[in-house]
Formats: sequence, structure tokens, C-alpha cells
Amino acid sequence: MQIGVFIPIGNNGWLISSNAPQYAPSFDLNKTVAQQAERYGFDFLLSMIKLRGFGGATGFWDQNLESFTLMAGLAAVTSRIKLFATAATLVLPPAIMARMAITIDSIAPGRFGVNLITGWQRPEYSQMGLWPGEEHFSRRYDQLDEYATIIRELWATGRSDFRGEFYQMDDCRLAPLPEKPIEVVCAGQSAAGLDFMARHADYNFCIGQGQNTPKAVAPMTERVQAAAAKTGRSVASFALFMVIAAETDEEAQARWDHYQAGADREAIAWMADQTSADKRSGDDTNVRGYALPEGAINLNIGRIIGSYATVAALLDELEDVPGIGGVMLTFDDFVKGIEAFGQRIQPLMRSRRAVVEGLAAAA
Repeated sequence: MQIGVFIPIGNNGWLISSNAPQYAPSFDLNKTVAQQAERYGFDFLLSMIKLRGFGGATGFWDQNLESFTLMAGLAAVTSRIKLFATAATLVLPPAIMARMAITIDSIAPGRFGVNLITGWQRPEYSQMGLWPGEEHFSRRYDQLDEYATIIRELWATGRSDFRGEFYQMDDCRLAPLPEKPIEVVCAGQSAAGLDFMARHADYNFCIGQGQNTPKAVAPMTERVQAAAAKTGRSVASFALFMVIAAETDEEAQARWDHYQAGADREAIAWMADQTSADKRSGDDTNVRGYALPEGAINLNIGRIIGSYATVAALLDELEDVPGIGGVMLTFDDFVKGIEAFGQRIQPLMRSRRAVVEGLAAAA
């Protein structure tokens, strides 16, 4: 089972709490995270794009680095781990993004991929005059479909004459070409997102559910497999979880309770207000439902909380879920969390035994 890290490109990571670690994003921090993850045999890193934060007492995500330039830097200081940057249709034209991708691929041959998103938070784009209007909520996957078609054509053939509703290519050229296919990932949860995933993605990220219930992700992985089967493609699911680990279950739970007690209610309320602005995507869009108290402080990401042995056993349960290719993890403290994962959790996991043996043989 593959293990990845959702790296801390925004301030304070994925905890909207004044009691959680407070820090600004930086290249040095993400370089440390990337090199730690590579040293412990992690398989991939993914960085998001976020252009406006949620404010509040903690200024949550008010500070953010840019995804592609960060991953270009990390490509140059790593040698094995795969790297995924995030592209939003409203920010990067497809031909420019395709060229940026092959540039990073030339730094890290065969190790770079792209996470495609539609963008849902209106102020991120309206602040720059890039918001196309409320119709974007209902048409965003139509646009992303054209976007993915163009980049795939350019990477495969070096040219595109695609003409659609959102993009018109006129003998668009791209060279050099990547030596290996550049992988595309997405996070489709809604019907529209899953339809896009089934036609374009190599992997699909899905949000873990609740606390210490890894197998609860099974209904979503079943939907992913059913959607992919209709197109005759194979798409693995990667579940997103936050890990909070300590010597004992009680100590780990106490940390989570402490973070809950410091919830930045103003930032969470602002986030909830933005998610409610989408009246057109359908009831199953995955950005709705943020509300205090349970889960909102880590954006409703599933939580695996407990002793090192408990966390290892819970992560191993995921290997038995049909369609799971791996997990993407966040941590309350990324540097300490990855170190603890590599030293204390991974050696206990049956699903990572080959990785541990390989690291020991290379030492």
C-alpha cells in the first residue's frame, strides 16, 4: 500500500485551531518534510493550491506558497519520491500548465504528476478578476474535461487543435515531450467529479471518514471502481487521513481534544459560508457540510488517532478495502509526525513490510 503526504504549503497545515502548532509555510519546511518522507520510503507528495485563506484569529491559510514552483524546488532536492502539483482551471491556461509540467518532469524524470481541480471558493478568483460567474459552479467539470483533454493531447503528441466551449487551440505546439506519461490525479467525490475521474484520472483521492474508522471509506472506493468500470479504465483510490499518534491512545486523544478546544470559530464560519455559496453543483458536492464541533477543525478529513501500534493496525485495515491503492496523510506536526511514522508506526505495518525491509537492506 502506497503512502503519501499532503505537504504543508499553507500556514498551520490542516488544523484550524489556536491550540495547534502555528507556523508559516516555507521552502525549508517543505524541503525537510520531503526529504524525511523520502528517507522513510514514502511514495509521493502532493501540494494543493490555495489563493485566499479563511482569516480568523489564526489567519488560517492566509499564507500560502505556489504549488508548481514549490514542487520544482522539491524535485531538485529529492531523488526518488513522486511529486504532484495542483492546477486550477481558472488560474493556469492548459498549454502553459502542460509546459510547466514537462519542465518539472525534466528536473525529476518520471516523478512528476498533476492534480487537477476546478476551484470552488469564489473569493480566491474574484480577487484577481478571474471568477467567471455563478455558472462556474454547475459548469466547472465541463471546463475541466476540456482542460484535461488538451493537456493529454499536448503531452502525447506535442500539438493540439482542440476547439471547445472554454478553450480553443490553434496549432498549439509543445516540445520536448515527457519520456513517460505524466500522471493525472483528482479528488472526485460527487457524481460529476467521479465521471471526470473515470475518463481522465490515474488516481482518485477520497476523504477518509470519522475517527479511527478507515474501512468507512469503502463505499466511496466502490463508487470509484464502478465509475471507472464504465470507461474500461483502472483507477486506484487514495484515502486522505490525518494522523495524530503518541505513546498511548489516551495521550493522542488528549492532543485532539486540546486542538478541538482551541477551534478558530471565525475561520471555520468563513469557510462554511464559502461552501454554502455553491447553489448549483448538486447536493453531493464534497465541499459542503463544514460545521462545528466534530471534524471541522481539520476540514472534515478522517482522523486516525492513537498509540503508534493503534495507528499502524488501523492503517493496515485499509489494505483490505477493494480499490484502495494507498493513503495520503496529514499530521498535526509534520516534522515530528513523519519522524514518528518512519521510526515507530511503519515498522509495525504488515502493509509496509517490504518497504521497511528495503530500507534496512539499503542502510
